[in-house]
Amino acid sequence: MPPLRLDYVSPLPPVRSGIADYTADLLPFLAERPEIAELRVMHLPGQPVSDDFASRWHPVPAAETGDDGRLPLYQMGNNQHHEGVLELAMERPGVLILHDLVLHHLLVERTLSRGVFEPYAEALERDHGWVGAAVAGTRRWAGYTDGGVFALPAHRTLLRRQRGVLVHSAWAAGVVAEEDPEIAVRAIPMAVPLPAAAGPPGGEAARAARRAFGLPEEAHVLGSFGFQTPIKRTAAAVRALARPELAGVHLLVVGEVSPQVDLDAAAAEAGVADRVHVTGFVDYDRFEQGLAACDLALNLRYPTAGETSASLLRLLAAGRGAVVSDYAQFRDLPPAAVARVPLGDPEEAELAAVCGALLSDPARLAAMGAAARAHVAAEHDPERAAAAVAAACAELAEREPPGDRPATAPPASSAAARHLGGVLAVEGLDRPWPAGERRRLTVRVTNSGDSRWLATRRGPGGVAFVVALETEEGDGGTVDLAAGHPWLALPRDLAPGEEAVLPLDLRRPPGPARLALTPLVLDGWSGERVTTAGERGLQAPCWVGELP
Repeated sequence: MPPLRLDYVSPLPPVRSGIADYTADLLPFLAERPEIAELRVMHLPGQPVSDDFASRWHPVPAAETGDDGRLPLYQMGNNQHHEGVLELAMERPGVLILHDLVLHHLLVERTLSRGVFEPYAEALERDHGWVGAAVAGTRRWAGYTDGGVFALPAHRTLLRRQRGVLVHSAWAAGVVAEEDPEIAVRAIPMAVPLPAAAGPPGGEAARAARRAFGLPEEAHVLGSFGFQTPIKRTAAAVRALARPELAGVHLLVVGEVSPQVDLDAAAAEAGVADRVHVTGFVDYDRFEQGLAACDLALNLRYPTAGETSASLLRLLAAGRGAVVSDYAQFRDLPPAAVARVPLGDPEEAELAAVCGALLSDPARLAAMGAAARAHVAAEHDPERAAAAVAAACAELAEREPPGDRPATAPPASSAAARHLGGVLAVEGLDRPWPAGERRRLTVRVTNSGDSRWLATRRGPGGVAFVVALETEEGDGGTVDLAAGHPWLALPRDLAPGEEAVLPLDLRRPPGPARLALTPLVLDGWSGERVTTAGERGLQAPCWVGELP
């Protein structure tokens, strides 16, 4: 195969994106690869380019991406800086480096944040089938959960239009391959240059850096780095400072804080406001100074967009050990370089215990820092990363993209479905049935739809049937003799095509009587009956008949 002609598409410095920084680190090594005959850097419309970067790489307008048979190499992230990358990649197949597995936040930025709903709903349904449509429906009425955003990555159509996809961890590659085996995915290193070592924790350089940040020179310092969003768990770290194991320990937060995170309030509530220090956004020199100031770094995360954290690798490269969440891609990191804490209720207590033990053991801290630096040097060297990118591009350049195909999702259940196709039949209504005689009737329930009916005992989403037995009163009205009768319970889940038989004991009242069976679905909040046929648009089978 002839050497590649690559069009490199990414946000560029000085855009406030870790991917712009990654680009600056990778490009010099990528340009030297023998597999690449020519490397063009593309300039996304509306984004700035620094003079230094432009004078070295001479960016070309992104509209020319892929012209004359060139291979686009896309850098895809999960924020508004990558909207132009997404639009090009959807139209012009290439090799795509997926820095974040979840692209749902970018989808929200492009649609809902601009007051546009239909394209959001269409994209989610295209990528996730009925599940996506259901989640989109909740957003129409201002419903929102982090779970829905992180559970639906909204990347399927984009990835299936590429010749191949590159990610930065074995865990991420496994997730993509499991979701869609037709996508060619490869795990590659992330390009992280090895900086000057930050110096030993508590050493002279650390004390000087602490003075620069207004920290006590002799105090132990934990550091949290990068953009502080709720998923970075920084508020949990603030609360952990109040535990006895971390008495006197300070927390240095180096980076911009999201409006969704109120660290000042969390620190005041925990009684540790004098030990929490927030810098806001800083340049890289100040970032390095923050690394020198801390004894141990924190890089907690839940949930995750599947990204390999560049800020984490940079602090490991500088020789600082880190405490991470015992979750997802963080499990790929070597235990000699990082300590792990569990998610959930034990998180704060475990974080305090782990950090307290490490801060009291200088030899172990030093060993972690050395192992961290060695890991980045061995696994994420920019030359090694460039070689892996070039090799993957050469392998995948001529591959045909899998192309669009409707998403498959497990059948909807009665917890979400609005149509429960089925048939109810009542057996045992033979004549004669004298007044006062008790009979056991058989109710035969057949699921003829495409949704799974959940058993009543399941609670939210469970299906049951209301029994009504109406007779006439003397004034011409009616009375329901079965009012208060227990619901007729569905004993097990009923898959499409399956049938269940339910017994119904009933005493024949005197005179004309009408029996009615009406389905209901249990509510997801209270567990009470909230939805019956005709309510909330639910379509479900009913049975009504006169008793003989």
